[in-house]
Amino acid sequence: MRSITQLHMPDVEPGEPGEIRPEFRDVSPLDLHVDDAYQRDLSERSVTLIRRIVREWSWSAFKPPVTVDVEGALHVLDGQHTAIAAASHPRIDTIPVVVVPAPNSEDRAGAFVRHNRDRVTVTPMQLHHSLLAAGEEEARDVAAVCERAGVRILRNPPAMGKFAVGETVAIAALRSLVKRRFPVGARPVLDVCVQAQLAPVSAEMIKAVDAILHDAEYAGTVESGALVNTIRSLGPERWSEVAQLRTAHRMPKWKALTVVLYRHTRKSRRGS
Repeated sequence: MRSITQLHMPDVEPGEPGEIRPEFRDVSPLDLHVDDAYQRDLSERSVTLIRRIVREWSWSAFKPPVTVDVEGALHVLDGQHTAIAAASHPRIDTIPVVVVPAPNSEDRAGAFVRHNRDRVTVTPMQLHHSLLAAGEEEARDVAAVCERAGVRILRNPPAMGKFAVGETVAIAALRSLVKRRFPVGARPVLDVCVQAQLAPVSAEMIKAVDAILHDAEYAGTVESGALVNTIRSLGPERWSEVAQLRTAHRMPKWKALTVVLYRHTRKSRRGS
């Protein structure tokens, strides 16, 4: 836990805050409007997001939409998905909104840009750690498997891109692996990655090792130790082979890596 502290910024000229401050109002979401001149229309992803907000509605996760009063009508500058979700929820009658001063259309468009530009996007790694703190089952499973295998999920990429053995930012690949193989099947994949001294444990390598250990085409034909040795011996020649395979067959990097790793790994008696 840390307190909010002041940053010393002698090179920054503070902007003029003005006399009119934002205010809160409690309104019906059905009374809100969206200006198509600068607001995006709803996409398929938007509808999916709105459905999730309605299904998982929680006031503790609620972020008040930012609006501007235009001749008595409130136009949404930021938060139209939340507003539409509230309007679609059968037990939500009113929501609090923030009303900011923006007297003309240029001011409103500029405010829209600022609200959508001046923010730090939450990374998948940061989201994973938040989900873990919230007790999400899938995040707990991923964290448990990683801990046992010696994989460390970073919150942010390391400075200068210098990873230590076992560190990773490939949270999407990890979640997919655990969801598809369950913890018992994910553990051997991560064991191979750590034993191979990977730094970082990349998404492509996770997918390639998973394919070799579990896919019907390869499963049971190589020993984990032999695969570890192949990965540890990867050099420029092998990576060039991966690149050539990708170009020649237009395949994803992880799939080309799978082929190259398998090709150069000693086969077990069962697979011979």
